[in-house]
Amino acid sequence: MTENAQHPQPASTPELPTQYAPAEVEGKLYERWVERGYFEADAKSEKPPYTIVIPPPNVTGSLHLGHAFEHTIIDALTRRKRMQGYETLWQPGMDHAGIATQNVVERELAKEGKSRQDLGREAFVERVWQWKEESGGQISGQMRRLGDGVAWSRERFTMDEGLSESVQTIFKRLFDDGLIYRAERIINWCPRCLTAISDIEVEYQDDDGELVSIKYGEGDETLVVATTRAETMLGDTAVAVHPDDERYAHLVGKRIRLPLTDRTIPVVADTHVDPEFGTGAVKVTPAHDPNDFEIGRRHDLPNITVMDERAVITVPGPFQGLDRFEARSAIVAALRADGRIVAEKRPYVHSVGHCSRCKTTVEPRLSLQWWVKVATLAKAAGDAVRDGRVAIHPKEMESRYFAWVDDLRDWNISRQLWWGHRIPVWHGPDGETVCVGPDEEPPTGEGWTQDTDVLDTWFSSALWPFSTLGWPEQTPSLEKFYPNSVLVTGYDILFFWVARMMLFGLYAMDGTPPFHTIALHGMVRDQFGKKMSKSFGNAVNPLDWMDKYGSDAVRFTLARGANPGVDVPIGEDWVQGSRNFANKIWNATRFAMMNGATVEGPLPAPEQQSATDRWILSRLGATVAQVDAYYDDYQFAKLSDTLFHFAWDEVFDWYVELSKTTFFEGGEQAKVSGRVLGEVLDVTLRLLHPVVPFVTETLWTTLTGKESVVIADWPADSGFRDPAAEREIEHLQQVITEVRRFRADQGLQPGQKVPARLDLSGTSLAAHEAAIRQVLRLQPEGDGFHATATLPVAGATVGLDLSGTIDVEAEHKRLTKDLGAAEKEKAQATAKLGNEAFLAKAPDNVVDKIRTRLAKAEADIERITAQIASLPQG
Repeated sequence: MTENAQHPQPASTPELPTQYAPAEVEGKLYERWVERGYFEADAKSEKPPYTIVIPPPNVTGSLHLGHAFEHTIIDALTRRKRMQGYETLWQPGMDHAGIATQNVVERELAKEGKSRQDLGREAFVERVWQWKEESGGQISGQMRRLGDGVAWSRERFTMDEGLSESVQTIFKRLFDDGLIYRAERIINWCPRCLTAISDIEVEYQDDDGELVSIKYGEGDETLVVATTRAETMLGDTAVAVHPDDERYAHLVGKRIRLPLTDRTIPVVADTHVDPEFGTGAVKVTPAHDPNDFEIGRRHDLPNITVMDERAVITVPGPFQGLDRFEARSAIVAALRADGRIVAEKRPYVHSVGHCSRCKTTVEPRLSLQWWVKVATLAKAAGDAVRDGRVAIHPKEMESRYFAWVDDLRDWNISRQLWWGHRIPVWHGPDGETVCVGPDEEPPTGEGWTQDTDVLDTWFSSALWPFSTLGWPEQTPSLEKFYPNSVLVTGYDILFFWVARMMLFGLYAMDGTPPFHTIALHGMVRDQFGKKMSKSFGNAVNPLDWMDKYGSDAVRFTLARGANPGVDVPIGEDWVQGSRNFANKIWNATRFAMMNGATVEGPLPAPEQQSATDRWILSRLGATVAQVDAYYDDYQFAKLSDTLFHFAWDEVFDWYVELSKTTFFEGGEQAKVSGRVLGEVLDVTLRLLHPVVPFVTETLWTTLTGKESVVIADWPADSGFRDPAAEREIEHLQQVITEVRRFRADQGLQPGQKVPARLDLSGTSLAAHEAAIRQVLRLQPEGDGFHATATLPVAGATVGLDLSGTIDVEAEHKRLTKDLGAAEKEKAQATAKLGNEAFLAKAPDNVVDKIRTRLAKAEADIERITAQIASLPQG
């Protein structure tokens, strides 16, 4: 169903249960939405398009809080746009996740005592497909639990037939345009996974290592270099110094002896060297360090690989056959015995890269790989943001984007795996290289073989915004839904996924970028701001919280913490608070419907409404406008907070409470207020729906008798504002708040009734006397009334007879003690702020805290003094 039509439900609308039970309604509601086709998108529709692709989760993955956070944002955006009348497509799908998936299946094989080599490539790939069908993609079911409104009929997989054609097509085009080439370069190599890995698949952590300083050369021609990877010295082909370093000027151009070998190596001058760091001399191992590789290219140095793909030493001699870490210890021992060790630091804590999949220490390694030449592509990606075709939100993230694309190095796209898109290149017996497109036949005959590498997972996911729409075919979906309206993703993959989509989208789609806006969000962290990790013991399965508190509570908590580009702290007590909010919405709506709230008929004219009615409708219009502005600026924390306070405070705690007297009295005014309350609930539930879809669906359909809030119209700002009514109710709130605070200060129970005299003359509050008395539990003044406390507030006067309700003497003692403490706090803060020496040394945040303490102490003194003065006199 694509139109915003609503089919009325049967006249006998069921009453709401006394309590909201998420587990009993969420699953049924979601399946109903899917069955009715609410989330599907019609390429032939004349509605304006609104498109978002899901950042494709790994087929091996399961829903974690980061997914739940990102999906909540996207779902809220798409639900709102659907309600606004857009043909909305949230494109779902999953990534084949090359290394992760291959590792999973290899572990399964290991349990059977087999390896992938035992099966062979074809049988192994078939086994992975089998695993994918049987065990992969559990995240789809979890997305349903969260309420993701994706177009399930359009679900794609990065290795399905259509996307494979897209991959082969763009590879062929890039190859023919000279933008894909094969060359030896330094890459991140995992000796366990036996493949190159991307930068994002390298996790850095501080490891205990050793820093050894080694003397190279003999006699006067010696240099000292320091290294944490002594085993790589076997592949040194130079020592580098800075050209302006006079200490080593006499050695530049000469050759010195490389310890433990029969080789000599040159001393070269290179500006990469920092003369202020260490000895100012560095060993150069071009085959095992990216910086050294560049130095080697500049000075035409040979590349000597000293270890194989499993990080075992291959250099002939005493260290051949040793693992790299075994060789490290053996080489240091040999250097020590030879008198070459000048200094040793152990342990030496330094940052070391590890494979994110298997945690093995990554080895920089010279390897023959396939590369994308990115210079022209990266310039186009930078220009698209600079000229305004693509907006990055928040704008301050632009600098990080430019820092990346303006200095982008050629992209290593090959992986030494079996699971993935195989490189569509065939090698001939005489060194021929033929790239084959999707409609071409590969060369056959003796000696022709297909390249054994597969493509980096990011290669296929870079095509996601248009490959999922049928490219390279010019499909109706591609015409309708490309480019995407917005990309919602984490700032952590701005460089790895977002930039690559920009490179390929602009290239494949004739300069049209893949999306109009890039909306970046932060990472989910625990309530203390610490990264969530199983190893830290603070990782959370969002399904556990959904089971316990409901999906709406999890969604609202995540949305309420979503400030653009900023990390999101979250704790279970916050989810409990959101569950309480869902319950508040439920209970207040149920109460309102039982007391006359209705959506039947037109809204009564303003002159028929009470000031309270006009106030809430004025606030409603302002809230709609504010929420729209926050949505358009991707300010989810602010829009959620606005909705929270409007719904809880203004609608449920103030309007419903102030209207109770009207409802109890009945009559025409009760009907007017009932219709106003129905209008407010209708609009409020629609405003809340994109963030908390389940509870709002149940309440809205019950309230209105219509089919679904999913296809309801998004509220428009009525334009109604009544400043006079807002001022009047603000004064009313001041009176109620001040009397409530005074009652609490006097230790009175909330339900305890107190005789009171209200003087509302000269104010606009006379019509609210019944509401004031009802809300504050104030009895009419009777015979013998004596105002023992008088509260002037907002032009009105409230006299309270507290005789017999409090122990005046005890209360006086308590308040006097509190006053003394506040005065002491003020004196201490004043003394510190008057101390010039303290102010000169103290950090700004410390000084700010003391100023805050002073302001609080002064406010407390004023408040307590007034309380003492208001106590009944003997």
